[in-house]
Amino acid sequence: MVSYKEIQASNALINDATAPRVAVFVGGTSGIGKLTIRALVATGATVRIYLVGRKSAEERTHAFIQELHAINPKAEVIWTEGEVALLAETKRVCEVIKSKESRVDLLFLTAGYAPFGTRRETTEGLEVAQSLSYYSRMLFILHLLPLLGAAEAPRVVSVLGGGMERASSINLGDLDLKKPGNFGGITAQTQNIALNTTTLEKLANDNPNVTFIHSWPGWVNTGNVRRGSPGLIMAWFIRLILDPLVRLLSLSDEESGQRHLFQCTSAAFGGRGVQWKGKPGINSLEKPADGLFLINFRCNCTPNAKVMPLLREKALGKVWDHTQEVLRPYL
Repeated sequence: MVSYKEIQASNALINDATAPRVAVFVGGTSGIGKLTIRALVATGATVRIYLVGRKSAEERTHAFIQELHAINPKAEVIWTEGEVALLAETKRVCEVIKSKESRVDLLFLTAGYAPFGTRRETTEGLEVAQSLSYYSRMLFILHLLPLLGAAEAPRVVSVLGGGMERASSINLGDLDLKKPGNFGGITAQTQNIALNTTTLEKLANDNPNVTFIHSWPGWVNTGNVRRGSPGLIMAWFIRLILDPLVRLLSLSDEESGQRHLFQCTSAAFGGRGVQWKGKPGINSLEKPADGLFLINFRCNCTPNAKVMPLLREKALGKVWDHTQEVLRPYL
């Protein structure tokens, strides 16, 4: 485990020379994204942050932006409206960013929720939670890869469930879980986790100049378990059992934000970033080199050595072909 004191010591070294100069946060209006933005701004570094969120979050987010400016006047936080469950909207937001920037140092992806309810589809025919947790995230990466490639120490962080993949967790015959009986809260979540890791590893292999992280945040009281229109029984279960359990076991907001900031900036993962004198992280190929890092809430690398070879052998080709087919109209 990387101790909290080590995390704080590393983050204290973040300055204008080591901070991500241009960062894009998708899902930063609440939860882990918001906590990480606050931690980044509080370093006092000169940063420009594109905070992407839905129209319904605009008013409270402007209040948050004013709070951030008071903490650090050198930080520029740009509200960028977009309903990113829709891939057409994701493309539009990316085009806006690309028209303004020549580089992106950090892409931080947290949009999504636990899909405990029934299957709901966007107007583009994708299940809402899967579009947020997987398709939209991969589309952001693919659009912004040229800008990431122009940065000195570019990093992509997708927060979902890195290291929690299971060999049986991916349904290759129904990747969108559209067939009757295939969609369920746990099934969908584990499918989305495996899809993220499989595609992120391919992107990491194809883009060795970019560090990729799939993070499992552990228990953080973000309110995500209450989203997704659960049925009556599940709603009561969440309210009476799951919510209190999350509150009991969660990391504090402060620690969660600091630990994710560490993942965004430390050279522990791949050697680029804030100097790290501790043990180097091990990537998903079980090597102390750059690539994809599966990181848990204690900032330990969890390569999931028994499952990853199976995903590479059996899933990678089908998942990549399917993903390209879905995203192609929006590239």
